[in-house]
Amino acid sequence: MAQVVLLRGINVGGYRNFRPSLLAKQLCTYDVVNIGAAGTFVVRQPCARAKFLAALHSKLPFEVEVAFCNARDLLEMDMESRFQAEPSRPDTVHFVSVLAKAARNKVTFPISIPDVRDWFVRIIGSRGRLVFGEYRRHMKTIGYLGQIDNIFGASATTRSWSTIQSVLRILKEQKAPLDRGSAP
Repeated sequence: MAQVVLLRGINVGGYRNFRPSLLAKQLCTYDVVNIGAAGTFVVRQPCARAKFLAALHSKLPFEVEVAFCNARDLLEMDMESRFQAEPSRPDTVHFVSVLAKAARNKVTFPISIPDVRDWFVRIIGSRGRLVFGEYRRHMKTIGYLGQIDNIFGASATTRSWSTIQSVLRILKEQKAPLDRGSAP
């Protein structure tokens, strides 16, 4: 099954810039699809993670943290309709964070950051290594998103729900021919 790979902290504010679309072409052996400029990839021909990581790191001009998640985890989260009960408002963005490893800390939801009425990040739940919630469109938000690492005891890489929906479209397109082919 496909893997989703997220690079942490690239192409942010002129720091660690590169072109993910070129990286995807260089990793064509793994049938990599690039999504956007933040370092989000769908690996449609997965192999051992260590082998893929070695190939990925050999093509990057700098060190980077990498988070993986299985396509199945995102597809199941989508089927659960996590954001149906939380309609998006113009000043908020739904997000999904992928933890680099299993959470070390037990948490109770919802979590507001900061823990005041005027929150910037609100975590509404988690499923395995996926953490989901919403954040406000504000310059301070990036600092508060960084606190997810401490809350869960593992490094987290965050993408907006719209980016995750793009990932889901690619995963569903890949799965669709298999589903049609197995029908009687």
